[in-house]
Formats: sequence, C-alpha cells, structure tokens
Amino acid sequence: MDKDKDKRQKDKKDEQLEKYRKKNTGPGKKMTDDTGVRVSNDRTTLRAGKRGPGLWQDFHFYKKQSHFDRERIPEKVVHARGFGVYGEFEAYKSLKNLTSAHFLGKAGRKTPVFVRFSNFVGNKGSKDTAVDIRGFATKFYTEEGNYDMLALQFPVFILADGMKFMDVTHAAKPNPKVHVPQATTAHDEFWDYVANNQESAHMVMWLMSMRGRPRSWRMMDGWPINTFWFVNEHGKGTFVRFKWIPKLGVHSLLLDEANIIGGVDPDFHRRDIIEAIEKGAYPEYELGVQLIAEEDEYKFDFDVLDDTKLWPEEEIPVQTIGKMTLNRLVDNFFAEEEQSAFDPANLVPGIDFTNDPVLQSRAFPYRDTELHRHHSGNFENLPVNKPIVEQNYNLRRSYLRHRIDVDNVHYHKNSLAGNTPSEASPEEGGYVSFPEKVEGNITRDVPSESFEDFFSQARLFWNSLSSVEKKDLLETIIFHLQYVKSKSVRQQNVDMWVNVDKEMATIMADELGVDRPKGTHVPVTKSSPAISQLNTPFYAYTQKVGVLIGNGFDGREVRNVLHVLKKNGVFMDIISNKLGTVTGNDGSKMEVNETFLTKYPVLYDSIYVVGGSAKNQDKFNADIMNFIHEQYKHYKPIGVATTGQSYIQTSNKNNLAGVVFAANNPNFGEDFVSAIAKQRFWDRK
Repeated sequence: MDKDKDKRQKDKKDEQLEKYRKKNTGPGKKMTDDTGVRVSNDRTTLRAGKRGPGLWQDFHFYKKQSHFDRERIPEKVVHARGFGVYGEFEAYKSLKNLTSAHFLGKAGRKTPVFVRFSNFVGNKGSKDTAVDIRGFATKFYTEEGNYDMLALQFPVFILADGMKFMDVTHAAKPNPKVHVPQATTAHDEFWDYVANNQESAHMVMWLMSMRGRPRSWRMMDGWPINTFWFVNEHGKGTFVRFKWIPKLGVHSLLLDEANIIGGVDPDFHRRDIIEAIEKGAYPEYELGVQLIAEEDEYKFDFDVLDDTKLWPEEEIPVQTIGKMTLNRLVDNFFAEEEQSAFDPANLVPGIDFTNDPVLQSRAFPYRDTELHRHHSGNFENLPVNKPIVEQNYNLRRSYLRHRIDVDNVHYHKNSLAGNTPSEASPEEGGYVSFPEKVEGNITRDVPSESFEDFFSQARLFWNSLSSVEKKDLLETIIFHLQYVKSKSVRQQNVDMWVNVDKEMATIMADELGVDRPKGTHVPVTKSSPAISQLNTPFYAYTQKVGVLIGNGFDGREVRNVLHVLKKNGVFMDIISNKLGTVTGNDGSKMEVNETFLTKYPVLYDSIYVVGGSAKNQDKFNADIMNFIHEQYKHYKPIGVATTGQSYIQTSNKNNLAGVVFAANNPNFGEDFVSAIAKQRFWDRK
C-alpha cells in the first residue's frame, strides 16, 4: 500500500476496488506484454539490417501499437467533459415513513458514492468554465443495489417532453458544416431553437444567469429536475424532488472571468476540486427533498410533472435529509471516470418514476448510449459501476465478459436449479413499482394546460433577482445574441423575451440592432428569494488568495497575516517574478510556488499585495498593477500590506470598496478575512 492509499477513508466500495488496482512500477518490476511475456526492447522496432525495412514479425510492436490505436472509446453524446470523485453519504434521520429505500432508513447510515460533474455541450477537450448546463450525477452504492441520481445546476429543464431532446442537442452543438463554435451556445442555431420552442425560456434564463458560470463544483447546487415517487413499505406514495445544497453556498464567475479562464486554464474546475480534496477541505453537500402529498397533485399553479417549472421553495420547503462528503480522487481517470455510467432508471425499492414526461423518456437513452460506447452489455460490471451487493442473474455473454458463470441453468423458470435465482418478495427487498392508477385514451396531448404556460415562472425568476443579477443576466443574453448573424433570429428573441420583461427586451433590442418589441410581460408579481444568489452563505474558507510578493517584505507582518488566512482555511499561492525564494527585511525566507508568467488574476478570488524589490523592478511593478486592475474590475477583495500601499492610489473615480489596508490597522488580518468572505463588492466604483 502506498502513502496515498493509507490515507483513504475505507468504505465497502473502496474495499471492492482494491482487488482491481494494479501497480506496474517499483523495485524489481520487469516489463511484459499483455500475455505476460517479458520484453527485452521497448524502444526500437525490428528491422532487416540497420537501415532496412521493418519486419511484420515484430509482434511486440504490433501488440503495443494496435492496443494504443484502440485506447479511446466514443465520448458521451452530451456531458462528454466530466470529472469524477468518490465520497460518502450519511443520512440525518430515518425516512421510513416516506420511503422504504434502505440508505434513507436510519439516522447515521452511511453509503459510498461516486459523483461525476460534467458539461453538457462541449467535447471532452473543451473548457470547464463554459456557459453551459452542468451535470451533477451521483451513484449511491447502496445495500439494495446501485441508485443513480442525475442532477443539473438548475431546478428546471429546457424541454417538457423527451421527444425534443435530440433537437435541442443538435441546436446547441457546433454547426454541422464547420463544427464551430465549440462549447458555447453563442450561435444562430441555438437561439433560433429558443425562439421557436419557447418552453425553453425558463431554463435559458437560469443558463444565462450567474448560475450558468459556477465558481466551483464545490459551490454549485444540484437538482435532479424530475419528479419521483417516494414509496413507503405500506405502498403509500409521495411526490418528491431532490436538491443538493453546497455547504459553501452558491457562487459564480463573472462572464468576463469565465471567458478568460477558459483560455488560460481550461481545467479550472478540475484543479479546484483536486486541490480541495488533497488539502482535506472535502466538498460537502446537504441533500434536500421537496415533498407533495399525492392528494395535493393539483393544488398548485404549476403542474408537478412539468420539468420546465420549479417548485418554489417558499411554497414547498426544502427539508435536508443527509450530507454527502467527497473525500477521494480516482486512481485512474479512464478506468473510473471515463468508463462510469449513470442511468436514471437505476432505482432502488422505495423510489419510483412518476408520469413526468421527461423522466419517462429518460428511462431509455442512458443505457442505450452506454451500450453504444462500450459495445457491450457488461458495462455495469466495470469496477466503477459494479454494485457492492451480490449480483445473481441470467444475463450472459457479450463483449468483455469477465465473470465466469459456472451454472448449467441460465433461464427462468427452471426445475434443475430449484428455480434459482428466485424472485425476491417485497419483504425480501424485491423492487415493486408504485401501483399508481392509470386511465385514459392513448394520446400525444400535453398532460395539462400549465405545460403551455411558458413565461409565468420565467417572470418569477426575473422578479427574484437582485439588480446586480438582473444586469448580469441581461449582459450575458446580449453577449450571446450579438454572436447571432441572423437579424430575424435576433428579432424573434427580442419579441419572445418581452413576455418575461418589457424593459429587458427593449434594452436587448437597442443593443442587437433590431426593432423594439410590442406587447408587454406576463402579469406575474410573485418572487422567490431562494433563487437569488445574494441569499446564499458566504465564507472565506477555501477561497483562493494570490500573495504578490518580492524581496524586502515586512517578515513579521506577512507571517502574521498568512497565519490568519491559513487559520481560516484560505487557500494561497505565493506569486513573484520567478520561482525560488524571496527574503524579508528580517532575513526570513518564503517559497514562491507560482509566477506572474504562469498565473492570471482571474484565477484568484482575492489578492494580498505585499510588493517588494525584484531584479526587473519595472516588470514586477507592472505585473502587480495588472493583478490589482483585474481584481478591482471584477469587484474582488484586495488586501494591501504596509509595503504595498504605493500600488493603490485613491482618486475621485474610485471608492476603494473592498480594499483593506494594513497600515495603522492592528486588525488587518481579520478585516481581510471578512472581505474575502464577502467575495464581491458590488458597490465598488
């Protein structure tokens, strides 16, 4: 066992994976091919003479190259770019009165999990920070089999019926002729789809809002969007929607930051969660449920089965029922993350499908996609997907069959094997579907009239935003539509968005070079304070600070400040003009781990301006000023050491909101931490 494995927090899934782990390096390890034959030369091909042609009999080269040629598997059609981590879910209380699901049946019960975060539109090589729909898929390795909970960072979906899923995906993906742009919806086809499929309006507002640009996966909500049944042991059903709530609150990047980070560090979100887990600042999320009694199905002004509508938290409160902690990185990205498979049809007793049209249509394509990707029905037996419970079934063969079934009998019913494997009764844990009453004629009609109310909740969303968030949303929509070349599509969008807010649509028209809209917005005055990110928790914990420093710094002052930051769980990089060490005025030395050449201001939540001397002082000063300018422009907190005060000049044009000075301030460390926790100073000038 290596040092990292010793640190593992063992659970049943980790113990199961141990037998699949293989270490190829180490003292005495000799190279072999895949048949176990030792290799004497892995550097040059077999040739007929030193300058002669290669020989077909070079079987070692053939084995090596042919395996390499097949290392890739088809990427997922959507959510291709992903990253997975392991963790643990712990129930806060028993929900036996609501569901027979074992993992929710007892307070303190722990269940291993694997979570995959992903982006919807872009390919595997695209950027983390795209304005995009993000997946938040959780696989619970329960004592009753695997349960997959597939969430997005929004509570609503872009369509109300799965029949349109191919269409919206085609519209969002790159242009089929030239295959650009990648990982963005800033193009004609997507916005043409939006204007002509107006049930998309509500989710597009969430997408274009700050929610579409999370600061971190650790600071992102997750909503499975669909309506499920909770079913208890007595067969009573309760409508349920789930929500993952990050303990750090919900925080976002500005559009400008997201665009720049996508270029300078496309792996930004991956690095963020890796750093947090490696430092022991494990991401935590509470699992919440919203519950509606079966008899209250028609009580609300929205249809509980409509995924383009949220359940307002002020009407249907979110009750927290457990906490998930992500505490372990994968050992091998391809074997675990890339081969992981999720399916909303992976259910356990006590959780069932409702007649939610999107959920009904999701029961088919996930498994079908993985059958295509893996060319085999055996993908559920890959280590990352394998349940921790016993699997007894009559499924056989297909590609990559690792288990060796030794039974003569592989059918049901039978007498030769005592009719085993036998069916399990509900009391024995057998899955039983909720006996919901169904009646009516076969039809393609929508389930209710409220499915065709496209703008009431979009207006609710708009009403719920702060002025800062409204301005951000409007600028983001305009940014995307200014990439649209078709004037007709721009006009259609303006004419659609007037249903949400007339002032918003009018500003859009002026910025997009089209006619101002006629009509006005729908008469909805309700709001939901839970929607605004300004009402989320704010902490300094795990916020990332860039310490800009040169030689001659005040050793005592800087050490004290860094101690306060570390005590509050703030992450830090020491940044200077070159790697190595910088020396303070008292002879103390500090290790520089990043440079101005490799790091950009947008990668930090805050900066601590220490200053000092450098070999090329003009370049050093210019780099610091660039960091200050960018941080100030993005409303971020700035801490200024006594030796760095000359970099900040007050004037009538700035109010220095969020700039904290150390000079004559004995509480500077604590004041700076408070500013870091606030994260943005929207009143800054």
